[in-house]
Amino acid sequence: MGCSENEKSGFINLVSRYLSGEAQHVEWSKIQTPTDEVVVPYDSLAPVPNDPAETKKLLDKLVVLKLNGGLGTTMGCTGPKSVIEVRNGLTFLDLIVIQIENLNSKYGCNVPLLLMNSFNTHDDTQKIIEKYKGSNVDIHTFNQSQYPRLVAEDYLPLPSKGRTDKDGWYPPGHGDVFPSLKNSGKLDALIAQGKEYVFVANSDNLGAVVDLQILNHLIQNKNEYCMEVTPKTLADVKGGTLISYEGKVQLLEIAQVPDEHVNEFKSIQKFKIFNTNNLWVNLKAIKRLVEANALKMEIIPNPKEVDGIKVLQLETAAGAAIRFFDHAIGINVPRSRFLPVKATSDLLLVQSDLYTLVDGFVLRNKARKDPSNPSIELGPEFKKVGNFLSRFKSIPSIIELDSLKVVGDVSFGAGVVLKGKVTISAKPGTKLAVPDNAVIANKEINGPEDF
Repeated sequence: MGCSENEKSGFINLVSRYLSGEAQHVEWSKIQTPTDEVVVPYDSLAPVPNDPAETKKLLDKLVVLKLNGGLGTTMGCTGPKSVIEVRNGLTFLDLIVIQIENLNSKYGCNVPLLLMNSFNTHDDTQKIIEKYKGSNVDIHTFNQSQYPRLVAEDYLPLPSKGRTDKDGWYPPGHGDVFPSLKNSGKLDALIAQGKEYVFVANSDNLGAVVDLQILNHLIQNKNEYCMEVTPKTLADVKGGTLISYEGKVQLLEIAQVPDEHVNEFKSIQKFKIFNTNNLWVNLKAIKRLVEANALKMEIIPNPKEVDGIKVLQLETAAGAAIRFFDHAIGINVPRSRFLPVKATSDLLLVQSDLYTLVDGFVLRNKARKDPSNPSIELGPEFKKVGNFLSRFKSIPSIIELDSLKVVGDVSFGAGVVLKGKVTISAKPGTKLAVPDNAVIANKEINGPEDF
C-alpha cells in the first residue's frame, strides 16, 4: 500500500495546515441565524415544469454520487455497509440502482451513478456491481484518498515505523470527495459529457432520492452548492447546523463550539436545523476550487489506537466546504429526506409496516399520524444484523408505537402489535418470548406472566 503523487501533496497539505494551528475560531457573538434567502424553505421552491422533455433536460445535467467508503462492521456485517439487506431482500445499493433505473427509463435520460469507495470497500464493491451489468444505469466507481495514520506523539506516519498493512492507513473523511473526484479523472469526464451538478449523499440514507425541484432551483438561481438541512428533533442535537457568519453561510459542528456554549448549540430553539449530508454541488465549481487548492475545510482530528499505539487521523467533512462556493444555500427539506440506517433499531423501523417499498423508494405509511418516528432502544443482543433477524419471526406492527425499549434475551413471535410506550425486559439469565399475535399497548413486560 502507498499513495499517488496527488495523494502525497494532499496529505502534506493537510498535515501542515493542522500543525500550523490555522483552526478557524468561531466568535460566538458574530453567529447569526440564516434568513430564508440563505436557508430556503422547501415549500417555497418553484414547481417543476410538467413537461417530460424539460424534465429530461434537467436530469441530463445530473450525476448521483453515493459515499460508499464505510464498512458494515458496527452492525456485525463484513464488507461494504451498502450491501446490507434493507427490505424485501434488497440492499441499499439495489434500492439506489432501482431508483435511478426508473428515472432513466421514465424520462429517457442518462443519470449516471458514482460510488466513492475507500480502500476498505473497493474490491468488494467491484464484484458486487457486476450484477447491475444489464441495467440502464452507468455505474462508475473511484477511490477516495488513502492517507497514512499519524503517530500521536511525534506526528510521524505510522507506515514509516514499519506498519505496512492496512492498519497504517485511513480514508480521510468525505471532505475528500472533491479532490478525489478530480484526481480520479471522473470530474473532467463528467463535465465533458455536459453534466453540471452532482448530488452527494451517504449510501445509508434511504431518504436521499433525486429531487427535481431542488435541482431546478439550483440551476435557475446559479447556486454552486446546496446543503439539505431539516428541523432538529431531540435525537439530532449533535448534528452540524448552518449559520450566517461574516456574511457567508457556513457549517457549525459541535467540535467547533466552545465548551460554555455546547448546551446552547444543542438547544432546538436557537439552532433549529441540522445537516442531512445530502449535498448538491456544481461540477465546474468543484474543478475551479480544487485546482486553486481553495477547499480548506476545518480539520477534524480523529484519535484512534492501533495495537496500543495512539494515532491520529486527520479528516475533513464535505459539508464544511459550503463557505468556499459562490451563492451557496441550504434548503430546509422535509424529514422524509433523512432516513439513515445506522443501527439495527433503524432497520426495525424501515422493515416494519411504518414504511412501504414502491419502485425502490422507501415511503412512510400515511396511517401514522405522528410526524416523528417511534424511539427504539434495543439491547446488545440485537446489535448485529444476524442476531437481530433471528429474534423476530416477523417485524412487529409499530404504526401506533411511541417508544420501545428491549432489555435482555427477548424474542418476538409473528404478528406482534406494539402501541404507545412499551418496555420488554427479560430477567438476567432467562429467555423471554413474546407470543405470536400479542398486542402490547403502554405496558412494561418483565416476564411471561405479563402477557
